[in-house]
Amino acid sequence: MSYKVTTSINAEAASRMITNKELIRKGKFDMSVSETDGFGSVSPTAAAEAPEFADRAITCIDCNKDFNWTVGEQVFFRDKQLQNPPKRCKECKQAKNERLAAIALAQASGIRQRIEVSVNCARCTATTTVPFYPSQGRPVYCRSCFLEMNPQILNGGQK
Repeated sequence: MSYKVTTSINAEAASRMITNKELIRKGKFDMSVSETDGFGSVSPTAAAEAPEFADRAITCIDCNKDFNWTVGEQVFFRDKQLQNPPKRCKECKQAKNERLAAIALAQASGIRQRIEVSVNCARCTATTTVPFYPSQGRPVYCRSCFLEMNPQILNGGQK
């Protein structure tokens, strides 16, 4: 069992930016400890302290599958003062973090890496690959659908 320590200060201290030592001396520094199981989930006693939360189903913006945002995760978000609920399921979030790490590694090493991302065409739903990471909310088309929609590309730019 591990413990998560959260700190909070009152409005007076925040407005005057008093140091922690001064706050402790004046008795206005609150240290509260809540139990966690060491894996980011909150113990049942801590979850019971938050009756306003209930498990919520959220649709992942990457894979469009529903995932469960548990009470423990909601308590964690509240404790960390995170304002927005998660957008991605755990698998898509991990894949996104791996993509970002690969991009950072390529930039740091100076080596240009070629990427290939598998996507479904927004028009015919065929599976295809593209040499970029698609932007959220923008359609991606396979080669044949793209050329159908943009025939001027085949005509050398002439209409």
